[in-house]
Amino acid sequence: MFSSFPARRSGGMRVKLLVSALAAAATAVAAQPGTASAARAAAAGNGPPIPAAVQQAARTYITRASLEAPIRFLSSDLLEGRGPATRGDELTRLYLQTRLEGMGLRPAFAGAWQQPFDIVGLKSKLPAHWEFKGKDGDATLAWREDYIASTGVQSDKVSVQDAELVFVGYGIQAPEYQWDDFKGMKLTGKILVMMNNDPDWDPKLFAGKRRLYYGRWDYKYESAARAGAAGAIIIHTTPSAGYPWQVVQSSWGGEQFELPAGSEPRIRVKAWATEDAVRRLVRAGGFDLDKLREQARSRDFHPVPLGVRTSIAFTNTLSRVRTANVGGVLEGSDPKLAQQVVVLSAHHDHFGIGEPDASGDRIYHGAVDNASGCAQVLAAAAALAHLPQRPRRSILALFVAGEERGLLGSHYYAQHPSFPAGRIAADVNIDGGNIFGRTRDATLISMGKSSLDAVAARVAAMQGRVLKGDQFPDRGYFYRSDQFSFAKIGVPSLFFDSGTDFIGRPAGWGREQITRWEEKQYHQPSDKLDASWNFDGMIEDARLDLLSAWLIAQADAMPTWNPGDEFEAARKRALAAH
Repeated sequence: MFSSFPARRSGGMRVKLLVSALAAAATAVAAQPGTASAARAAAAGNGPPIPAAVQQAARTYITRASLEAPIRFLSSDLLEGRGPATRGDELTRLYLQTRLEGMGLRPAFAGAWQQPFDIVGLKSKLPAHWEFKGKDGDATLAWREDYIASTGVQSDKVSVQDAELVFVGYGIQAPEYQWDDFKGMKLTGKILVMMNNDPDWDPKLFAGKRRLYYGRWDYKYESAARAGAAGAIIIHTTPSAGYPWQVVQSSWGGEQFELPAGSEPRIRVKAWATEDAVRRLVRAGGFDLDKLREQARSRDFHPVPLGVRTSIAFTNTLSRVRTANVGGVLEGSDPKLAQQVVVLSAHHDHFGIGEPDASGDRIYHGAVDNASGCAQVLAAAAALAHLPQRPRRSILALFVAGEERGLLGSHYYAQHPSFPAGRIAADVNIDGGNIFGRTRDATLISMGKSSLDAVAARVAAMQGRVLKGDQFPDRGYFYRSDQFSFAKIGVPSLFFDSGTDFIGRPAGWGREQITRWEEKQYHQPSDKLDASWNFDGMIEDARLDLLSAWLIAQADAMPTWNPGDEFEAARKRALAAH
């Protein structure tokens, strides 16, 4: 929908239209709370117009048909939910490989289209009831209803004997915020009970409502492991997690996958429990959960031994299997810049076959998450491959495995990249798609982190859209998808999400639809393609990603993290190495 920039406009008229659109967008963005940086970025993004051929390619190759067809195939029953190392996984990878090959891209991995790697499957058989004994009584947690757990060690047998439970608040150690929930207490062999999220009531403390990595479940298990704990129980609430209990059940209740263990510290039991279940646990030790949580809202908090002990033993069925990332490269046209690359990424996996829903469906189709992302990358890659002149930098279309299991494929790629980290200009990651229609706004999850804000603001302005930052900042989306793996090795990332201000809909309608989808379809068998989908917004968003990638590929300079960003030091190291 680039109707303001028809292909046959004269060059002078196109420049005037672009400047006008950028100025209007900058004004609109500046009026949005917390988006001043986007307004500055829009002004900074002024530059030569995007050629008519690039805009025409976006219109030609990013259409409903080019998106819907791959989504229909990838989310079909035949692919059985694209679980790692399954037949559906192999078919998915073959499909993506052949699509890239048909576009004329070259194999990304030293002559191969796929980058295979080992993963360890862990199927834990947890007890139906987990018993706890406290000084004021006993408590019992029922599997799935009250608790979900998996192993943290790659062993066929796991046991924890007579371990004491300790409430450790958020379980965070963050020197830069003068925050330490452990206070030097010896926690070896303990079971740590932790709140989800990070301190969110003060914008000057951590990042206020914006969740940082400290608020993520993976950080919390890592934190417990570094402390020498035997296990950790994260208290689930829908607000603190950003998703309902059923998502924990579907995500953690079946076989788990990991990269093969290294020398990193590990805990034996990684558990979640409902708020009501934890309330019973702490009451068995004579404590009130609400009072404990109130104490934890302070830098002065000290860990609280709960006077509750537990033992647990279970078996694991281990398997060592293989999955793979899939990638193709479009060689850049600039003799020097072609050595650098812009990555267009999406994860190709989902949860496979699992627990049935109310209708009896056991296939977790993953249509939005993330067949839609794969379709958008395919369409963008096709558009770039069919340009009369290739982008200056190379383009890597990358489909990573195992995202749903802890960003496994992107982590593996980051550790074994086909281009050195210092030559990866940026990652444009796509995880999901807008199925509700066009929006007046565009959401940039990564806003405020890098010079890429200017690119995003420029393209959003071309589309006549207001660029906004993360509209659900408490959910920590930046740390929940594959751009995080790239960021950790210093690569700046663009990560867009659906807007919420839907054209022709009343205020609040978009947030209601997104929230309802997360409650009912997210990580459930019902995430499937159906006649209710409106592709107009997904088309526009995919074009936003495409044009952003093209602008990054054309720029003289590499993108940079904003001064002081958490990933700036990693970028400097990567650039120095190459």
